[in-house]
Amino acid sequence: MTDPHAIAGAAFGAGAVVTSSVRLPGGASRETWALDVVTPDGRTHELVLRLDSPGAAPETGAGLAAEATLMRAAYDAGVPVPRIVACGESHILMTRVPGETIPRKILRDEAYAAARPLLAAQCGQALAAIHRMPLSCVPGEAAEDPLERWRDVLDLLGEPHPVFELALRRLAACRPPGTRRTVVHGDFRNGNLIVGPEGIRAVLDWELAHLGDPLEDLGWLCVKAWRFGSPLPVGGFGGYDDLVGAYERAAGQPVDRDALRWWETFGVLKWGIICVMQTMRHLRGGASSVELAAIGRRVCENEWDLLGMLRERAENPLPQRPL
Repeated sequence: MTDPHAIAGAAFGAGAVVTSSVRLPGGASRETWALDVVTPDGRTHELVLRLDSPGAAPETGAGLAAEATLMRAAYDAGVPVPRIVACGESHILMTRVPGETIPRKILRDEAYAAARPLLAAQCGQALAAIHRMPLSCVPGEAAEDPLERWRDVLDLLGEPHPVFELALRRLAACRPPGTRRTVVHGDFRNGNLIVGPEGIRAVLDWELAHLGDPLEDLGWLCVKAWRFGSPLPVGGFGGYDDLVGAYERAAGQPVDRDALRWWETFGVLKWGIICVMQTMRHLRGGASSVELAAIGRRVCENEWDLLGMLRERAENPLPQRPL
């Protein structure tokens, strides 16, 4: 079932009427629609519908039914998320949460000036809740070695990137021991948060959730790409102390700052490889896209950032592991 009217009717009854449907931008293999549905009692329900696009290749990560399971578990764990109204193998219907997702507006507009100093701590609280989610909500997923995964991805691309190869070796040599295994959101960052004047209203985009080290989420949030030109290291809106302090209080778990820095470095490496992947989709004819072509310039930015982070690591090394 992919027709918005049919989905709304199945969720609210035959008398429900879709009075407005607007396709939202973004997503090659999934469509996102903003729907207004009026039920026979006169109530208007503001909703978001996500659909698998017919004939499109599925995105890497969880399918929509699995994503709905994750979001329900997140809601139960106290994570701010939209409420799932209905779901199937090829759709999710959820409540529409008002607010802003565009990072540059969140970081610069006066409407969010009061929220910005609160966001890093709120991220720490939300991540602590995510990491309390039951492992069973990621069905059939075994925790994989992220370094091995992204080394394999880089090899398959067939593109020479000595800085990424160096980073893979250095990170393998000084890898901190993981202390916990939790649900990991996988893409928790500025841009996947709905923000209002009071702060975070919802965490979006759960399709990359998996099992792993919870510090992967904290490190990814701190990757330079998600600061959007701001000097503040946590999403462009806060400092490490705000994030870590709130997380430790909410999770009851200490955060090793050296390990966090390792995961931040890993996140820069991962984003750099993703930029290569996206550009190759355009250059090799998989998708003709100015956006994909332009992202190629981000590769050298990540290489430059990695060199600085690796130099810092060399000057302040973690205990070495045998290669």
